[in-house]
Amino acid sequence: MNIGNRVLDRLKKELSENEYNRYIKNLKYLEKSSRSDIAVFETNNILSAKWIKSKYADKLAHLFEIESGIKPQIIIEVKGKKAKSRKIMQSKREGSESTLLNPSFTFSTFVIGESNKLAYNVSEAVSKQPGQLYNPLFIYGGVGLGKTHLMQAIGNEQLNSGKSVIYNTFEQFMNRYTSHLRSKTMDRFRDYYRKCDILLIDDIQFISRKEQTQDEFFHTFNELHSLGKQIVITSDRAPKKIAGLVDRLKSRFEWGMLVSINPPELETKIAIIKKKSVVDGIRLSNEVINYLASKLGNNIRELEGTIIKLNAMSSLLRQPITLEFAKNSIQDYLNEKKESIEIDDIINTVAEELNIKPADIRSKKRATKIVEARRICIYLARNLTVNSMPQIAVYFGMKDHSAISHAMKKIESIIEENENLRVLIEEIQGKVETIKIK
Repeated sequence: MNIGNRVLDRLKKELSENEYNRYIKNLKYLEKSSRSDIAVFETNNILSAKWIKSKYADKLAHLFEIESGIKPQIIIEVKGKKAKSRKIMQSKREGSESTLLNPSFTFSTFVIGESNKLAYNVSEAVSKQPGQLYNPLFIYGGVGLGKTHLMQAIGNEQLNSGKSVIYNTFEQFMNRYTSHLRSKTMDRFRDYYRKCDILLIDDIQFISRKEQTQDEFFHTFNELHSLGKQIVITSDRAPKKIAGLVDRLKSRFEWGMLVSINPPELETKIAIIKKKSVVDGIRLSNEVINYLASKLGNNIRELEGTIIKLNAMSSLLRQPITLEFAKNSIQDYLNEKKESIEIDDIINTVAEELNIKPADIRSKKRATKIVEARRICIYLARNLTVNSMPQIAVYFGMKDHSAISHAMKKIESIIEENENLRVLIEEIQGKVETIKIK
């Protein structure tokens, strides 16, 4: 399969069946007419060509870049009407850097709720005045809550304004650093990162205890910041909680604005499902939407993926998505998820978040902090695993299931009154639920 067909296959997986059949099904990649910096497709008529060009060109270019590392100019021709000239300049916005930004990650496609409103507002402000407000911007929160979406929305805004934007995961930054270090071409590495207008670094938590890379990132940060260039960083935790992060980098990360994204509340999950279903042309009743929002986890990527799978099953079985159909369709998913999570996963995650030893949680110690951690573990074990109350009691060395029942009632009553504890538990739950996915 040539690269163009691989790209079309990738695109098919990201679109609803209706959208694919209506616009992309008849799109054909012209391998002989294409080259590394230009990708030529043909379709049936001029209206389709214009629509595909306006709506899907950026997405196609993005998928080409994922496949090959090169972001080409996308040409859409009408079948039987060869373009008069293909002397089209290589895709570039003057002064802009080729990136792996997802063109669908924009501010307009981000669903705003109480859990992410501050992060959204700050990100939008940064996109309007880069390098002047909140520099650096440090966004942190659990997996799948929208950090990367907001970061790339800033990047897309700036890319459209002709700015030079570099988006890297920290792993990509580190790999590039290691490669240049080995080949003794560090001048090229520094030139690449220090001449951009906007630097976006995703998942900075993996910088932990990597001393040489931390040192290089520190100097890159200083150079860009001194020139008034915008830096945006994401992490699954605040700088002070990144183990092995040197103090001078902690200090730099806290120079600008630290903003967290919390797990979405029920209303935001409902809004996300509604928006996803409208965009993908999936018909869901309010009854089904409310059920999915209440049963599915907080990971937005996982939430959207489940909706797509639900629609695919509906199409294959030729059945409408009723409440009963939705319940039956996701039941196996819910059971599998519970079966994959172990109590040890919960204890280790809670211990890391609260900075205590896992052994203390399993012990008989009665210190306030340890008792609270133990209750959180019991609460999550009951809700996220297949273990019964007697099984959980045995695990924690408690007398019988009544002790677990008492602990559950106690923490549920505390959660109702303590918003901070509720948010903490939701954050921990989100991290536990993604352990097996990673």
